[in-house]
Amino acid sequence: MKRYNDLRSLLALFSLLALMLPMVTSCSDEPDDEYFYTFKGEMMSDYLNNRPEYSQFAEIVKRADLMDLLSAYGHLTCFLPSNTAVDSYLKSRGMSSVADLSTADCDTIARTHLVNNMYSTIEMDQDRLQTANFLGRYLSTEIDSVTAEVVIEGIAHINNTLKDDSVENGIVQPIDRVIEKSNSYISDILRDNPTIGIFYQALVATGVNNEILLVEDEKWDKDAHPKYYYTSDFWREVAWVPDTKKYGYTIFVEPDEVYNRVFQERGISTANGTLRALYELACQEYEDVYANDKGSDGWRFENLTDSINPLKRFVRYHILNRYVPGATDLTPLVMKVGSVNESFGVETTKINPCDWYTTLLPHTMIKVDYLPERGKAIGTDRYDDTDVRGERYLNRRYENGYQIHGQRIDAEVDKDYTHDALNGHYFYVNDIVSFNKEVQGTVQNVRIRMDFSTIFPEVMTNDMRLKGIPTADDASGTPDDSSTPKNGRNFYFPQGYLDGVTFTNCYLVMRRPHINFWSWQGDEWNIFGDYDFTFRIPPVPESGNYQLRLGFCALPTRGVMQTYFDGVAQGIPLDMTKFLDSELYIGDRFTTDETAANWDKMSDEDKAEEQKLLKNLGAYRAGRSTYHFNTSGTKYYFTGNARTYRRILCQTYIDANTDHYLRFRVASDGKQGNNNEFMLDYFEIVPSSVYSVDGEGAMEDDL
Repeated sequence: MKRYNDLRSLLALFSLLALMLPMVTSCSDEPDDEYFYTFKGEMMSDYLNNRPEYSQFAEIVKRADLMDLLSAYGHLTCFLPSNTAVDSYLKSRGMSSVADLSTADCDTIARTHLVNNMYSTIEMDQDRLQTANFLGRYLSTEIDSVTAEVVIEGIAHINNTLKDDSVENGIVQPIDRVIEKSNSYISDILRDNPTIGIFYQALVATGVNNEILLVEDEKWDKDAHPKYYYTSDFWREVAWVPDTKKYGYTIFVEPDEVYNRVFQERGISTANGTLRALYELACQEYEDVYANDKGSDGWRFENLTDSINPLKRFVRYHILNRYVPGATDLTPLVMKVGSVNESFGVETTKINPCDWYTTLLPHTMIKVDYLPERGKAIGTDRYDDTDVRGERYLNRRYENGYQIHGQRIDAEVDKDYTHDALNGHYFYVNDIVSFNKEVQGTVQNVRIRMDFSTIFPEVMTNDMRLKGIPTADDASGTPDDSSTPKNGRNFYFPQGYLDGVTFTNCYLVMRRPHINFWSWQGDEWNIFGDYDFTFRIPPVPESGNYQLRLGFCALPTRGVMQTYFDGVAQGIPLDMTKFLDSELYIGDRFTTDETAANWDKMSDEDKAEEQKLLKNLGAYRAGRSTYHFNTSGTKYYFTGNARTYRRILCQTYIDANTDHYLRFRVASDGKQGNNNEFMLDYFEIVPSSVYSVDGEGAMEDDL
């Protein structure tokens, strides 16, 4: 019965009756009693029990004690294997019936096939589902080029005739294979793939395989922390601590064929083995960046486990200290709302969306660019015919005369080998990844802009970045504090949860994304209380002079704070109640035009004059590429709003080989606004080559 639209209407009616829609992204708990209701129509449990062709999966669900879950109100997706599919799975394990499975087996199989959100096949248009299954794992998706069927995890085809079959509490997607997810560690699945044997050999020889073993902090107890109620602007909201405290790793791996090609191109012999050849390649890549270490004992091939060894540095740089389950998660979420169809809050006709991530190589980051499908006729200097649009690249700079393509990430799932592990995920790349001199001095010698949700690895690893329904607002006067709020959750982070972060006398809150908020990518971080907050800043690519900037939205309900860099006070306090059109800045000289981006219409001379004036006052307009939008897709550009701007926190020399810290201390007069509310939206690290512009008509680019 194909009645997906009818189901949507029915769910809307239930919302009006105040029935709650579970929106947890990954869940292994049974629903609260309040979610059990009696319906006249067919529930998912009925669907399984009423159809003999699915009797074996129904038995698996019963043995897992999950049939009551499928009888309850909710909005589930069930990837439903037929009896034929179950028989094939049992045979592969040397079993003859479901009775041969253990209870634990049944629980794992059932939860693997259940997702706590409704997905029609038309919504499976990215490289994975955006909600984890009931084991907290993500299911990859792709379209079969021959049958046009959606394929789950590279093996299970959704039947095009039976797809999108709806029931009262969700959608059923019949499949022809039982889905399996590996419970191996990331190092184990790398070992089991012979096409990447050279990289794995180096991983073990350098000892880096022992640095990627963490899975989860089993002492973490979310129930030990109560909900936190707060007010931001006029929104009364509630936040929860994270459900889990997991650790994870994302690895970019060159297949052996890439290494062998590069060895030949560079004249590197493999006569002494591919490990020695890769060591020599690493020496070439790092002899300029780490020139002072060359010739020392730790540099030698006999000391591959030494922290300064070029091969160990090479391997470490391939690894992010966070779990990223799909390529689409490496850059801002692509939103399709009204006329908007691009990365959340990033004007792709002006810039390529990108994100920056720290690696296991100390004091380094990798830049990830997304080459959008849209805007092909605009900004053509950003691409050439060798680029693959719609793909993501590492350490790319292709603009203003630079033509560094970087390394393309292969987002497709390799059907022959597992890429997703219990504590990590790996991607193939098509060329050598390294922190070489070109990357250090050219690719990363740019303004680095980071959303605060990407600065802290725990946010992505524990599935909190850009989660919820961005198009929906909660009632401002009555925060939805049910166990499963229908629009998603806000989170707060107790002391000790985020690495490199310390604070006292405050709550640190991450608000879920809203498309209508004056917040880049829709989310924002707030600090409430008499705070004294310190965090380790992301690393700079090379030592030199930098500006550190904070992007935020000023509001009358916010407070005042003093900045310290490495313990030293920086300038005058930042007053978050002051707009750019206030007398503190440029007053009525500020031009406002949020929807038409009036800044574009100003002459270069007027832009440069205003930028210099603001720079002398310690501020910049927000970039022209940043915006939020409404449900029809109308964009409101931050650069045209006096509330959304960037403030220089400090301008200082930064040693690239040392950790550095920013401290924010409350400087409000008493309990100002909403408990001294202080907003963190995005962070910029800007080298002097970018901000030190001079001369008539000269200015830093305003993107």
